[in-house]
Amino acid sequence: MPDYTGDQSAMSETAIFPVYKNDKFKPHIDKAKYDEMYAASISHGPKGEEFWLKMAKEHLTFFHPPSKAGRGALEHGDIRFFEDATINTSVNCIDRHHQDSNAIIWERDDGSHENITYAQLLRQVCQLANAMKELGIRKGDVVAVYLPMIPTVAVAMLACARIGAVHTVIFGGFSAEAIKDRVQDGKCKLLITADEGVRGGKIVNIKKIANEAADQCPSLQHILVYKRTGNTVPSHRLDLHWEDIVLEQAAYCSPEVLNAEDPLFLLYTSGSTGKPKGVVHTQAGYMLGAMMTTKYMFDVHNGDVFGCVADVGWITGHSYVVYGPLLNGITTVMFESLPTYPNASRYWKLIQDHGITQFYTSPTAVRVLMRQPEEFLPKSPFEKLRIIGTVGEPINPEAWMWLHEKVGFKRCCIVDTYWQTETGSIVLSPIPGAIATKPGSATLPFFGITPVLLDPVSGTPIDDADQEGALCLYSKWPSMARTLKGAHQRFLRTYLHVYKGYYFTSDGASRDKDGYYWIKGRMDDVLNVSGHRLSTAELESALTSHASCAEAAVIGVHDDITGQAIVAFVCVAHGIDTASQEVAKSLIQTVRGSIGPFASPKHIVLLADLPKTRSGKVLRRVLRKLWSEEELGDISTLADIQVLEGLKGGIAKAKSKS
Repeated sequence: MPDYTGDQSAMSETAIFPVYKNDKFKPHIDKAKYDEMYAASISHGPKGEEFWLKMAKEHLTFFHPPSKAGRGALEHGDIRFFEDATINTSVNCIDRHHQDSNAIIWERDDGSHENITYAQLLRQVCQLANAMKELGIRKGDVVAVYLPMIPTVAVAMLACARIGAVHTVIFGGFSAEAIKDRVQDGKCKLLITADEGVRGGKIVNIKKIANEAADQCPSLQHILVYKRTGNTVPSHRLDLHWEDIVLEQAAYCSPEVLNAEDPLFLLYTSGSTGKPKGVVHTQAGYMLGAMMTTKYMFDVHNGDVFGCVADVGWITGHSYVVYGPLLNGITTVMFESLPTYPNASRYWKLIQDHGITQFYTSPTAVRVLMRQPEEFLPKSPFEKLRIIGTVGEPINPEAWMWLHEKVGFKRCCIVDTYWQTETGSIVLSPIPGAIATKPGSATLPFFGITPVLLDPVSGTPIDDADQEGALCLYSKWPSMARTLKGAHQRFLRTYLHVYKGYYFTSDGASRDKDGYYWIKGRMDDVLNVSGHRLSTAELESALTSHASCAEAAVIGVHDDITGQAIVAFVCVAHGIDTASQEVAKSLIQTVRGSIGPFASPKHIVLLADLPKTRSGKVLRRVLRKLWSEEELGDISTLADIQVLEGLKGGIAKAKSKS
């Protein structure tokens, strides 16, 4: 049995869970080895060069190996890694692994599943690659992929990589307008989509939405349609059918020889303006980051089954559903459904049925499951589960402990990972076997990452412990984004010139006396109340420690006296009345007790649910606009529009009491 016990209160920065140990699997590195490798990875000159060349040659298969590691400077945005090497990503993900082992386990919405071996995956990828070549798709062309969570999305990504095309995966919950923006910005010639999607027992009209987008996309020449349900759906004049085009192709396609710095994919992410940013990731550097973080952060070994339940439409799905696990030659689980369908035991059944060894989810999903009746929780430890990871936002200590006790049975390592679309792979996280954990802390940096806290006004480094500042990265690393498509100056302004010589994450953080990092949330989510700087993450963590609070989102609103006032939107736990003034008062007292009287929310809005995207991210923009009675604008990413009515009523009640 693994040795992983610690202070059960674990609600402060002093609570440390010792380094994870397992009697079946020896972690790849210990603390001494981590220190040695980390020091080499951030070294300037020959030592750093030697480290990254060694890592690249050890982890990746090249046609022509590199003789150069990292070049360029953050200030100029001309970063490149392994620039004299040639490689192919699909070869690294498929060809070089044992062909009879499982590459993908796909769990359908209805609970049935399908296994796809590496040999089967290679044939499917090659057939699609040949079909795309027949349609005129060549190296450098951008292919849009708008699919539900089915293996075909991974096939499409890898087929693009096979021939040197650039994929841009568009989340299956986006609207036609959002699809149009991305297809047009990428000048995509081909859109790969499906007839329908299935999620939570409901049909998603993928093709209907794709058709609406295609009508506004003059760059499109073809729409390739895969049958997920086989139901009759609206056709489009650009339609080509999978069974007519793809299944008729030869089952092998020679891989394109690509430069290490050729683009691999575009992934669009929201910015401070309305125009989405097309983040560009390249071949070898991105691969090395995805592979190494999967290997070390999740302690993967041969035969492991990696269960990341993110959607492939986001960076987590790119790096830890598709690329990271497949580069390591293990099995990845693709999950089509919801954590609460048909009931709240779905994740736990998924882990048990497939022998998942690493499970990666979001704090939002964890908090949703925490509100469910205990009858749905696992009754005994999972035989094979070793690592539980969270991603997307800082995890509050209560949710961390719930995972540790209720899901991990105090036997698993909990890894709170911090990273972004632009970083490509994890930059802060405990490494099992090497780094002790603290509930709520992303702990220490990964190889090649040099975090620094800067004073937001002066830009000078903050050296003292427990002081909050702007989280920046001082070094270049292989998997970082190289640019924004067609907008390099915007790339520089957004990330590299806010604080010259640093990559600015846009997040605030603090560093404790042990050097551990605590993410405080976006800098624009830091509130200033009567001169006191308060992070929304800190306030939300205090609120969720209350038994009646399942989830919370905090915003700042204008206040004539204090500058900003705190409004807390609280999603109540199962069985709690949203009209209860006693609960609202008790929540305020909890915040006062946890942070101080100055942190008291001026308004508490009790709700049954918060406005979220289909991937579970809370739409704070919607909360701000509803409170300010502004036009909501585009709400195409909102998962459930009916939530808005409850929000409006709750806001009206809160305002009437002020």
